[in-house]
Amino acid sequence: MRRVKIRFAVLLLAAGAAGFQGIAAQTYQRGQNVAPAFEGWMRNEDGTFSFLFGYMNRNWSEELDVPVGEDNSFSPGPADRGQPTHFLPRRNRFVFEVRVPADWGDKELVWTVTSNGVTERAYATLRGDYVVDGHVIMSETGALGAGSSDARIRGNQPPTITLEGPEERQATVGRPVTITVLVEDDGLLRSRRPSPPDPPETAGDSARADSIWSAPPTFSSRQLRPPSRITVQKVNGLFMSWFLYRGEGVGGMDRQVTAGEEVGANDTGLAGTVTFEPPQIKVWEDTRAGANSPWAPLWVPPELPEDGRWTVDVTFDKPGTYLLHGRADDGGLFSDVEVMVVVRGTAS
Repeated sequence: MRRVKIRFAVLLLAAGAAGFQGIAAQTYQRGQNVAPAFEGWMRNEDGTFSFLFGYMNRNWSEELDVPVGEDNSFSPGPADRGQPTHFLPRRNRFVFEVRVPADWGDKELVWTVTSNGVTERAYATLRGDYVVDGHVIMSETGALGAGSSDARIRGNQPPTITLEGPEERQATVGRPVTITVLVEDDGLLRSRRPSPPDPPETAGDSARADSIWSAPPTFSSRQLRPPSRITVQKVNGLFMSWFLYRGEGVGGMDRQVTAGEEVGANDTGLAGTVTFEPPQIKVWEDTRAGANSPWAPLWVPPELPEDGRWTVDVTFDKPGTYLLHGRADDGGLFSDVEVMVVVRGTAS
Protein backbone atom coordinates (compact mmCIF):
# COMPACT_ATOMS: atom_id res chain seq x y z
CA MET A 1 0.00 0.00 0.00
CA ARG A 2 2.83 2.42 0.86
CA ARG A 3 4.46 1.84 -2.58
CA VAL A 4 1.17 2.66 -4.29
CA LYS A 5 0.91 5.93 -2.37
CA ILE A 6 4.47 6.89 -3.31
CA ARG A 7 3.86 6.20 -6.98
CA PHE A 8 0.68 8.27 -6.86
CA ALA A 9 2.55 11.20 -5.28
CA VAL A 10 5.21 11.01 -8.00
CA LEU A 11 2.55 11.02 -10.69
CA LEU A 12 0.97 14.10 -9.15
CA LEU A 13 4.29 15.95 -9.18
CA ALA A 14 4.94 14.87 -12.75
CA ALA A 15 1.61 16.31 -13.81
CA GLY A 16 3.18 19.77 -13.58
CA ALA A 17 2.31 23.05 -11.95
CA ALA A 18 -0.76 23.59 -14.13
CA GLY A 19 -2.32 20.39 -12.94
CA PHE A 20 -1.63 21.19 -9.29
CA GLN A 21 -3.13 24.66 -9.63
CA GLY A 22 -6.24 23.09 -11.06
CA ILE A 23 -6.58 20.83 -8.04
CA ALA A 24 -5.82 23.63 -5.57
CA ALA A 25 -8.47 25.84 -7.18
CA GLN A 26 -11.23 23.49 -5.98
CA THR A 27 -11.80 25.18 -2.65
CA TYR A 28 -15.07 26.02 -0.92
CA GLN A 29 -16.40 28.79 1.30
CA ARG A 30 -18.98 26.58 3.01
CA GLY A 31 -20.91 23.34 2.73
CA GLN A 32 -17.98 20.95 3.18
CA ASN A 33 -17.11 18.72 6.12
CA VAL A 34 -14.45 18.45 8.82
CA ALA A 35 -11.84 15.71 8.57
CA PRO A 36 -10.15 14.75 11.87
CA ALA A 37 -6.39 14.18 11.70
CA PHE A 38 -3.96 12.12 13.77
CA GLU A 39 -0.73 14.14 13.96
CA GLY A 40 1.48 11.65 15.84
CA TRP A 41 2.39 10.63 19.38
CA MET A 42 4.84 11.54 22.12
CA ARG A 43 6.14 9.56 25.10
CA ASN A 44 5.56 11.21 28.51
CA GLU A 45 8.00 11.10 31.42
CA ASP A 46 5.68 8.89 33.47
CA GLY A 47 5.64 6.21 30.76
CA THR A 48 2.24 7.12 29.32
CA PHE A 49 1.74 8.34 25.75
CA SER A 50 0.03 11.38 24.24
CA PHE A 51 -1.79 11.11 20.94
CA LEU A 52 -1.84 14.46 19.12
CA PHE A 53 -4.83 15.43 16.97
CA GLY A 54 -5.84 18.23 14.63
CA TYR A 55 -8.34 18.60 11.81
CA MET A 56 -9.05 19.95 8.36
CA ASN A 57 -12.22 22.01 7.97
CA ARG A 58 -12.56 22.00 4.19
CA ASN A 59 -14.34 25.39 4.25
CA TRP A 60 -12.72 28.82 4.09
CA SER A 61 -15.61 30.65 5.80
CA GLU A 62 -17.91 28.20 7.54
CA GLU A 63 -17.04 27.39 11.15
CA LEU A 64 -18.80 24.19 12.09
CA ASP A 65 -20.18 23.16 15.48
CA VAL A 66 -20.42 19.45 16.22
CA PRO A 67 -21.28 18.63 19.87
CA VAL A 68 -19.76 15.64 21.60
CA GLY A 69 -21.93 12.60 20.92
CA GLU A 70 -22.59 10.29 18.03
CA ASP A 71 -21.22 12.83 15.52
CA ASN A 72 -18.09 13.78 17.48
CA SER A 73 -16.71 10.95 19.57
CA PHE A 74 -13.77 8.73 20.47
CA SER A 75 -13.63 4.96 20.78
CA PRO A 76 -12.83 2.80 22.59
CA GLY A 77 -13.50 4.33 25.99
CA PRO A 78 -15.10 7.70 26.75
CA ALA A 79 -16.58 9.55 23.78
CA ASP A 80 -15.38 12.86 25.22
CA ARG A 81 -11.59 13.14 25.19
CA GLY A 82 -11.39 16.93 25.28
CA GLN A 83 -11.80 17.39 21.52
CA PRO A 84 -13.14 20.65 20.08
CA THR A 85 -16.80 21.04 19.22
CA HIS A 86 -16.23 24.32 17.36
CA PHE A 87 -14.12 23.90 14.23
CA LEU A 88 -12.25 26.85 12.76
CA PRO A 89 -11.70 27.04 8.99
CA ARG A 90 -9.10 25.05 7.07
CA ARG A 91 -6.09 23.20 8.51
CA ASN A 92 -5.58 23.27 12.26
CA ARG A 93 -2.59 21.20 13.42
CA PHE A 94 -1.76 19.86 16.89
CA VAL A 95 -4.99 21.20 18.40
CA PHE A 96 -5.23 18.86 21.41
CA GLU A 97 -3.80 15.71 22.90
CA VAL A 98 -5.25 12.55 24.43
CA ARG A 99 -3.18 10.71 27.03
CA VAL A 100 -3.28 6.90 27.01
CA PRO A 101 -1.72 4.46 29.51
CA ALA A 102 1.75 2.97 29.27
CA ASP A 103 0.30 -0.47 28.41
CA TRP A 104 -1.65 0.82 25.41
CA GLY A 105 0.20 -1.56 23.09
CA ASP A 106 -0.92 -1.89 19.47
CA LYS A 107 -4.53 -0.76 19.98
CA GLU A 108 -6.13 2.04 17.93
CA LEU A 109 -7.86 5.14 19.28
CA VAL A 110 -10.43 6.36 16.76
CA TRP A 111 -11.83 9.90 16.50
CA THR A 112 -15.03 10.07 14.44
CA VAL A 113 -16.55 13.32 13.19
CA THR A 114 -19.71 13.64 11.10
CA SER A 115 -20.44 17.06 9.63
CA ASN A 116 -22.44 18.32 6.66
CA GLY A 117 -23.52 14.73 6.03
CA VAL A 118 -20.02 13.24 5.76
CA THR A 119 -18.35 10.93 8.29
CA GLU A 120 -14.56 10.73 8.56
CA ARG A 121 -12.24 9.09 11.09
CA ALA A 122 -8.69 9.49 12.37
CA TYR A 123 -6.87 6.39 13.62
CA ALA A 124 -4.20 6.88 16.29
CA THR A 125 -1.59 4.18 16.99
CA LEU A 126 1.87 3.92 18.52
CA ARG A 127 3.55 3.01 15.25
CA GLY A 128 7.17 4.08 15.23
CA ASP A 129 6.87 6.26 12.13
CA TYR A 130 4.29 8.48 13.87
CA VAL A 131 6.48 9.59 16.80
CA VAL A 132 6.94 13.38 16.97
CA ASP A 133 9.01 15.87 18.95
CA GLY A 134 9.44 19.64 18.97
CA HIS A 135 11.54 19.58 15.81
CA VAL A 136 8.88 17.61 13.93
CA ILE A 137 6.14 19.97 15.14
CA MET A 138 8.10 23.02 13.95
CA SER A 139 8.65 21.36 10.59
CA GLU A 140 5.02 20.29 10.17
CA THR A 141 3.66 23.75 10.97
CA GLY A 142 6.04 25.43 8.52
CA ALA A 143 8.34 27.22 10.97
CA LEU A 144 11.42 25.64 9.38
CA GLY A 145 10.59 26.71 5.84
CA ALA A 146 11.71 23.94 3.50
CA GLY A 147 12.77 21.78 6.45
CA SER A 148 16.18 23.28 7.23
CA SER A 149 17.24 23.90 10.82
CA ASP A 150 20.25 24.52 13.01
CA ALA A 151 21.26 23.81 16.61
CA ARG A 152 19.80 27.12 17.81
CA ILE A 153 16.36 26.44 16.33
CA ARG A 154 16.38 22.84 17.56
CA GLY A 155 16.89 24.20 21.08
CA ASN A 156 13.72 26.29 20.92
CA GLN A 157 11.30 25.81 23.82
CA PRO A 158 7.56 26.63 23.79
CA PRO A 159 6.37 29.82 25.48
CA THR A 160 4.90 29.62 28.96
CA ILE A 161 1.48 31.06 29.86
CA THR A 162 0.33 32.20 33.28
CA LEU A 163 -3.38 32.95 33.51
CA GLU A 164 -4.23 35.86 35.77
CA GLY A 165 -7.49 35.15 37.56
CA PRO A 166 -9.68 32.04 37.79
CA GLU A 167 -10.10 29.39 35.09
CA GLU A 168 -13.90 29.78 35.33
CA ARG A 169 -15.58 33.15 34.89
CA GLN A 170 -19.09 34.61 35.03
CA ALA A 171 -20.28 37.04 32.38
CA THR A 172 -23.41 38.81 31.22
CA VAL A 173 -24.68 39.08 27.67
CA GLY A 174 -23.30 42.17 25.97
CA ARG A 175 -20.79 43.01 28.70
CA PRO A 176 -17.15 42.15 27.95
CA VAL A 177 -15.13 39.95 30.25
CA THR A 178 -11.41 40.72 30.38
CA ILE A 179 -8.80 37.96 30.25
CA THR A 180 -5.11 38.65 30.90
CA VAL A 181 -2.19 36.24 30.65
CA LEU A 182 1.53 36.59 31.20
CA VAL A 183 3.53 35.08 28.34
CA GLU A 184 7.25 34.36 28.60
CA ASP A 185 9.47 33.01 25.84
CA ASP A 186 13.13 32.19 25.24
CA GLY A 187 13.24 34.50 22.21
CA LEU A 188 15.09 32.03 19.97
CA LEU A 189 12.59 32.49 17.14
CA ARG A 190 12.61 36.25 16.81
CA SER A 191 10.14 38.47 14.99
CA ARG A 192 10.99 39.70 11.54
CA ARG A 193 9.65 43.17 12.17
CA PRO A 194 10.94 45.94 9.86
CA SER A 195 13.43 48.24 11.55
CA PRO A 196 12.83 52.02 11.54
CA PRO A 197 14.88 54.21 9.19
CA ASP A 198 18.13 55.85 10.30
CA PRO A 199 17.74 59.20 12.10
CA PRO A 200 17.47 62.11 9.59
CA GLU A 201 20.25 64.68 9.39
CA THR A 202 18.13 67.72 8.50
CA ALA A 203 14.58 68.96 9.04
CA GLY A 204 13.78 68.32 5.37
CA ASP A 205 15.09 64.78 5.65
CA SER A 206 12.97 64.34 8.78
CA ALA A 207 9.78 65.45 7.01
CA ARG A 208 10.45 63.14 4.06
CA ALA A 209 11.25 60.23 6.37
CA ASP A 210 8.05 60.79 8.36
CA SER A 211 5.92 60.83 5.23
CA ILE A 212 7.50 57.65 3.92
CA TRP A 213 7.40 55.79 7.24
CA SER A 214 3.80 56.84 7.99
CA ALA A 215 2.42 56.11 4.53
CA PRO A 216 0.34 52.95 4.07
CA PRO A 217 2.32 50.09 2.52
CA THR A 218 2.01 49.50 -1.21
CA PHE A 219 2.63 46.16 -2.85
CA SER A 220 2.86 45.04 -6.44
CA SER A 221 0.46 42.47 -7.86
CA ARG A 222 3.32 39.98 -7.85
CA GLN A 223 3.92 40.54 -4.12
CA LEU A 224 0.24 40.04 -3.36
CA ARG A 225 0.02 36.84 -5.41
CA PRO A 226 -0.31 33.73 -3.18
CA PRO A 227 2.92 31.70 -3.18
CA SER A 228 3.06 28.66 -5.46
CA ARG A 229 4.16 26.02 -2.96
CA ILE A 230 2.73 22.76 -1.74
CA THR A 231 4.12 23.02 1.81
CA VAL A 232 3.13 25.51 4.50
CA GLN A 233 5.49 28.29 5.50
CA LYS A 234 5.07 30.17 8.75
CA VAL A 235 6.47 33.48 9.98
CA ASN A 236 8.41 33.21 13.24
CA GLY A 237 7.56 35.63 16.01
CA LEU A 238 5.73 35.49 19.34
CA PHE A 239 2.00 36.15 19.59
CA MET A 240 -0.91 35.28 21.87
CA SER A 241 -4.34 34.48 20.47
CA TRP A 242 -7.72 33.39 21.85
CA PHE A 243 -10.41 31.42 20.01
CA LEU A 244 -13.66 29.61 20.68
CA TYR A 245 -13.08 25.90 21.38
CA ARG A 246 -16.49 24.78 22.64
CA GLY A 247 -19.77 26.68 22.86
CA GLU A 248 -23.08 25.53 24.28
CA GLY A 249 -25.49 28.40 23.95
CA VAL A 250 -29.18 28.48 24.72
CA GLY A 251 -30.93 27.05 21.66
CA GLY A 252 -27.86 25.73 19.88
CA MET A 253 -24.13 26.05 19.31
CA ASP A 254 -22.13 29.23 18.84
CA ARG A 255 -19.80 30.61 16.24
CA GLN A 256 -16.77 32.86 16.63
CA VAL A 257 -16.62 36.17 14.79
CA THR A 258 -13.97 38.82 14.96
CA ALA A 259 -14.68 42.51 15.44
CA GLY A 260 -16.14 44.08 12.33
CA GLU A 261 -17.10 40.80 10.65
CA GLU A 262 -20.40 40.79 8.79
CA VAL A 263 -22.91 38.04 9.59
CA GLY A 264 -24.75 36.89 6.52
CA ALA A 265 -28.16 35.38 5.91
CA ASN A 266 -26.79 31.84 6.11
CA ASP A 267 -25.68 32.56 9.69
CA THR A 268 -29.19 33.24 11.00
CA GLY A 269 -30.44 30.85 13.66
CA LEU A 270 -27.07 30.48 15.37
CA ALA A 271 -27.28 30.66 19.14
CA GLY A 272 -24.80 33.49 19.44
CA THR A 273 -21.46 34.97 18.59
CA VAL A 274 -18.24 35.47 20.51
CA THR A 275 -16.38 38.70 19.77
CA PHE A 276 -12.73 39.30 20.67
CA GLU A 277 -11.29 42.80 21.02
CA PRO A 278 -8.70 43.39 19.77
CA PRO A 279 -9.29 40.98 16.87
CA GLN A 280 -7.14 37.92 17.39
CA ILE A 281 -4.42 36.55 15.13
CA LYS A 282 -5.65 33.43 13.38
CA VAL A 283 -4.40 30.13 14.73
CA TRP A 284 -5.45 28.33 11.54
CA GLU A 285 -3.51 28.23 8.30
CA ASP A 286 -4.92 31.15 6.36
CA THR A 287 -2.44 31.43 3.48
CA ARG A 288 -4.15 34.32 1.71
CA ALA A 289 -2.08 37.48 1.27
CA GLY A 290 -3.13 40.15 3.74
CA ALA A 291 -4.73 37.73 6.22
CA ASN A 292 -4.06 38.21 9.93
CA SER A 293 -2.28 34.87 10.06
CA PRO A 294 1.37 33.82 10.49
CA TRP A 295 0.92 31.61 7.42
CA ALA A 296 -0.06 34.59 5.22
CA PRO A 297 2.40 36.28 2.88
CA LEU A 298 3.48 39.74 4.14
CA TRP A 299 2.25 39.07 7.70
CA VAL A 300 4.29 40.81 10.41
CA PRO A 301 4.28 39.65 14.06
CA PRO A 302 2.73 42.09 16.56
CA GLU A 303 4.70 44.31 18.87
CA LEU A 304 5.20 42.60 22.23
CA PRO A 305 3.76 44.19 25.37
CA GLU A 306 6.52 45.59 27.54
CA ASP A 307 5.39 43.73 30.66
CA GLY A 308 4.65 40.48 28.79
CA ARG A 309 0.93 40.70 29.61
CA TRP A 310 -1.61 40.14 26.85
CA THR A 311 -5.19 41.29 27.45
CA VAL A 312 -8.34 40.58 25.47
CA ASP A 313 -11.99 41.60 26.01
CA VAL A 314 -14.50 38.89 25.12
CA THR A 315 -18.19 39.65 24.55
CA PHE A 316 -21.06 37.18 24.18
CA ASP A 317 -24.46 37.99 22.71
CA LYS A 318 -26.34 34.91 23.97
CA PRO A 319 -26.38 33.04 27.29
CA GLY A 320 -24.56 29.73 27.51
CA THR A 321 -21.36 28.00 28.53
CA TYR A 322 -18.28 28.70 26.46
CA LEU A 323 -14.80 27.17 26.56
CA LEU A 324 -12.14 29.52 25.22
CA HIS A 325 -8.64 28.40 24.30
CA GLY A 326 -5.64 30.70 24.31
CA ARG A 327 -2.46 29.83 22.43
CA ALA A 328 0.95 31.44 22.89
CA ASP A 329 2.99 30.71 19.77
CA ASP A 330 6.56 31.74 18.99
CA GLY A 331 6.21 30.65 15.37
CA GLY A 332 7.58 27.19 16.01
CA LEU A 333 6.21 25.83 19.29
CA PHE A 334 3.22 26.79 21.40
CA SER A 335 1.45 26.38 24.73
CA ASP A 336 -2.27 26.46 25.45
CA VAL A 337 -4.49 27.67 28.27
CA GLU A 338 -8.27 27.58 28.64
CA VAL A 339 -10.97 29.58 30.35
CA MET A 340 -14.57 28.51 30.91
CA VAL A 341 -17.12 31.34 30.79
CA VAL A 342 -20.72 30.94 31.95
CA VAL A 343 -22.76 33.70 30.33
CA ARG A 344 -26.07 34.78 31.83
CA GLY A 345 -28.80 36.83 30.20
CA THR A 346 -29.45 40.43 31.06
CA ALA A 347 -32.04 41.15 33.73
CA SER A 348 -35.45 41.94 32.26
